[in-house]
Amino acid sequence: MTEAKAYYAGGCFWGVEHLFQGKPGVIKAVSGYMGGNLENPSYQEVCTGKTGHLEAAEITYDPGQVSYEELTRFFFEIHDPTQANGQGPDIGSQYLSAVFYATEEEKGITEKLINLLKNKGFNVVTKILPAEKFWKAEDYHQDYYLKKNQQPYCHVYRKKF
Repeated sequence: MTEAKAYYAGGCFWGVEHLFQGKPGVIKAVSGYMGGNLENPSYQEVCTGKTGHLEAAEITYDPGQVSYEELTRFFFEIHDPTQANGQGPDIGSQYLSAVFYATEEEKGITEKLINLLKNKGFNVVTKILPAEKFWKAEDYHQDYYLKKNQQPYCHVYRKKF
């Protein structure tokens, strides 16, 4: 089995991680941080909004079962890519919507999907950023909703394509 990775930020990483874990072809989803200017940031540091990190999820997947495009479509359908200041009640720079691309092909796929959504009337504000080092979040953030036996409060699947 081949493995590939994709990185998405769509508000609180708990919901993004949780919904991706149930997606066929996804091997694992990990909560963490990407895009900032501090080595190995803590949750408390990221929450200040001063480190430049976004709460993100690292998605490890089998490209033989699910494509990067399918995952990215799913990402746009499990959060609100039109909310500029966070996600749901989670407001702040660490909760912005972003796709972190590793290749020009991933960047192109993301741009194509955003254009499709814009043509459907969605005012997409998702950032397209080059992937940087991913910092895994503290253990208590991993599998948060499974541990708490709860469902995400601001992430839900809504068909948009």
